Amino acid sequence: MKDENSRAQARGIKITIAAVAVFMLVVVATFVHRVQMPRLMSASEMKLNGAYMFDTPRNIGQFNLQSHQGEAFTAADFEGKWTLVFFGFTYCPDICPTTMSFLNQFLSELEGTESTDTAVVMISVDPARDTVEQLSNYVPFFNKDFVGVTGEFLEIHRVATALNTPFRKVPGKDGEYQVDHGSNVVLMNPRGDYHGFFKAPLDLAKMKVTYRSVRAQWD
Repeated sequence: MKDENSRAQARGIKITIAAVAVFMLVVVATFVHRVQMPRLMSASEMKLNGAYMFDTPRNIGQFNLQSHQGEAFTAADFEGKWTLVFFGFTYCPDICPTTMSFLNQFLSELEGTESTDTAVVMISVDPARDTVEQLSNYVPFFNKDFVGVTGEFLEIHRVATALNTPFRKVPGKDGEYQVDHGSNVVLMNPRGDYHGFFKAPLDLAKMKVTYRSVRAQWD
């Protein structure tokens, strides 16, 4: 009788330990899942973190430009993925290479589908000097998957205006010049619409959490 009681007690202890272990696994799994889930941020929270998203994304219309691979680049190239668009130029001494390097780091820290369906496009605001060949030597230096875009000045100006990124030529000495331009990063959604922008100066941690929130709210 004593042996039976001991065995029953041992079984009870094992069952209790197993139940506690399962409970702890569920708690840990739930915690990990919650940590990994993107936090849904309000519009005001996003703005405080430098992300300005529109309640209604904007269609920017059709355009015809050219990629650094020498292929046509049109509004359709923004469809089917999230695209970060930066307006810059290859002769830019500081802001452009800094931003391109930042976007490469940003992309490298994304995971899963966030990484595979996020593209980066640099549209030149200096098409006179930024030929296809010039862009093909510049853009892949930062990331082989980045796309450089050039084309007719008026067409680029129209796209930049639609994306709220003004730019202007600033004359220098001996015929040289620079181009003043906005340094925000535009976000295009998978429908190819202007979804919003990340305001400069860019912050890696803030941009990651706001980008994840934007995507989660879209899904």
